[in-house]
Amino acid sequence: MNKSANKVNKRYAHIETNNTIHDIVNHNAFQGFVQYILPWDNNMDYYNTPLDNVSSILPYHNHVEPDIVAAAINHMIDEVGNGKTIFYDFYTGKQKQEDPTKDFTGLFFFRGKPEAPFAVVCPGGAFEYVASFHEGFPYALELSKKGYNVFVLRYRVGSELKATEDLVAALSYIFENTDMLGVSRENYSLWGSSAGARLAASIGSYGAASFGGSDLSKPCIVVMAYTAHPDFSGDDPPTFVIVSGDDSIVDVPTLERRVEALKNAGIEVEYYKYDDIGHGFGLGIGTDAEGWIENAVQFWKKHFSKNKEI
Repeated sequence: MNKSANKVNKRYAHIETNNTIHDIVNHNAFQGFVQYILPWDNNMDYYNTPLDNVSSILPYHNHVEPDIVAAAINHMIDEVGNGKTIFYDFYTGKQKQEDPTKDFTGLFFFRGKPEAPFAVVCPGGAFEYVASFHEGFPYALELSKKGYNVFVLRYRVGSELKATEDLVAALSYIFENTDMLGVSRENYSLWGSSAGARLAASIGSYGAASFGGSDLSKPCIVVMAYTAHPDFSGDDPPTFVIVSGDDSIVDVPTLERRVEALKNAGIEVEYYKYDDIGHGFGLGIGTDAEGWIENAVQFWKKHFSKNKEI
C-alpha cells in the first residue's frame, strides 16, 4: 500500500538546516508517512531540535552532517513534488492489525535507472532507533545518483530477530513487485551499518528462508559498516567491510576475525580500517573514510553475474 498522496509537479518548500524536526513532521510532502522518516518511535521530545543539531538525537553516531541530511530530505521532497511514490508498506493492513509492532516499518525508495539493480540499505541505531537521517537516506541518494535503485528499510526496534524478519519481508515485497517498482532482481545488494549490518550479514549468510521468508536468491554482495557481528555460514556472498580503528562500540578484533574466517572459507572480502573517526561515521565526509561508497560500488559491480552497464 502506498501512503503518499502525491500531486504531480507540485513545488514544495525545501528544509533548511535551521528548520526543526517539527518542521519535517509538519511538511506537506511527508503527510501520512513522516513517522517512518524519524529515528525514534513515538518520541516527541526532540521535535524542537534544529537540523543543525541533528547529531544530538543520534547518540551512537559520529560525523553527522546537517547539510548532508538536509540534501537527502530535500531530494525526497522533490520526488514527491514530481509525483513519485517514495514510501511503500511491505506489510499488509491485516498483518499490522495482527501484530501492531509492525506499524513502524516500511521502505523508502530512491529511484535510479529503470531495471537497474537494487540495493537495500539498513541503517543502524543499536536497535533503539533507526538512523536513516545519517546512514540511510544519504547513502541512498549517493547510490541513486549512480543509477542504482535503492530502498531504505525502516525496521522494528527492540529486537534483532524482528528487524531481520522485517528485512526478509521487505525483500519478498520487492521481489514480488519488481515490475511495478521498475527494478531488476539480478545482482541486488544489501548494505548495513552497525545494527543494520547485522541484518544484512544474516541474510547473506543464511538466506531469507531461514528467517521465515520465501526462498529468495542471496544478495550479490553484502556491505558491512562498523559491526562486530561474528556469525557466518561459509556460504556468504562477497563482503565489503569498513570500520574505524578507534571504534569504542565495535570490538575491532572480533570484526577482523570474521574477515579472516570469511577469507579462509574462500569468500572474497574487501576490508578497510580507518583512523580515529569513531563509530557510526556515515559517509565519512572530511575523514579518511571519505569515498568508501565509491569503493563499495566498484566491489558490487565487480561481482555482477552479468556485466551490464547502467
